[in-house]
Amino acid sequence: MDTFRVEIAQNDLSDLQRRLTSARWPAQSGTGGWTRGVPVAELRALAEYWADGFDWRGVEDRLNAFPQFVTSIDGQRIHFVHVRSPRPDALPLLLIHGWPSTFAEYLSVIASLSRDHHVVVPSIPGFGFSVPVTGAWDVSRTAAAFVSLMQQLGYSRYGVQAGDVGAGIAGAMSRLTPAVAALHINGPSSHPFGGPLATENLAGVELERAERFNSLVATGLGYLQLMSTKPWTIGASLVDSPVGLLAWIYEKFQAWCEVVDRDALLTAVSIYWFTGTGATSAEFIYESMNAPGTWGAAAAPTGFATFGADTGIRSVLDPEERVAHWTEYDRGGHFPAVEVPELYVADVLKYFSGV
Repeated sequence: MDTFRVEIAQNDLSDLQRRLTSARWPAQSGTGGWTRGVPVAELRALAEYWADGFDWRGVEDRLNAFPQFVTSIDGQRIHFVHVRSPRPDALPLLLIHGWPSTFAEYLSVIASLSRDHHVVVPSIPGFGFSVPVTGAWDVSRTAAAFVSLMQQLGYSRYGVQAGDVGAGIAGAMSRLTPAVAALHINGPSSHPFGGPLATENLAGVELERAERFNSLVATGLGYLQLMSTKPWTIGASLVDSPVGLLAWIYEKFQAWCEVVDRDALLTAVSIYWFTGTGATSAEFIYESMNAPGTWGAAAAPTGFATFGADTGIRSVLDPEERVAHWTEYDRGGHFPAVEVPELYVADVLKYFSGV
């Protein structure tokens, strides 16, 4: 196990700026806002800010304010943040990001959570700094690797917080070891994206969420279809064109967030760009979506938090209200640790205080 710092070479920064400032822009016909994808005017403005206004070196300082490490598990380099709590009896917490996110999603909450918990934030193989990729990685193999990581760190009992594909990893970990004491999942949604949901018996917020979910099923899953079937096709664009990568990820932030924080978005996109993981993360989605048993039920007690832009509906997912911890918020979205860190931290701390 070795210490690690994020230090992107100046040549790579200069190359990114050159590519952004010399980009070719598509002609777009028609109107309709975001109905056809990312509007070129908005994409161009964001790319210009990425080239000349975004402070990557400042992001590096924020990332490097936390102790980071790399280790080798199952032949794969695994990068992670590890912050120990001053409390000797603290319950360790493993925070697992999803797609199109990175470990940096948790920058604003690590300090608060580590007052009461030892905090571990890994990068999924093929995402961020868990590269180069060795072989095929998916949810199940990653779950086994993260179980090994927690063993390496000396943790025999811990909680896991996750969302998106990270929630699949968390559930798989709970099926592998009783060391997983409990799970906390944000943004639960109907799966496998089969919709549309029946709406006749729904009202209020649940009806709004069902309509949002049905819209996602109808027009918002093109990215998943492509990555689940032809990741090499989109992967070429994601590692060669920063504008292509930006458009690919910006669309999901716009669709899944209540408000898009452009610096948080560009932090994620920059990490994907500098590490060349647009393609390898797409292959991770391919492997996971085509592997049997990926999305099995969790084997540990699980609490849920749904945020304003989420699609989780309790009467659909938990009709008998057996889940002891189910909270709903009218703010935030798919990346609550970025969008509403105070709500996220409060919910996580409340849930794990009883574990």
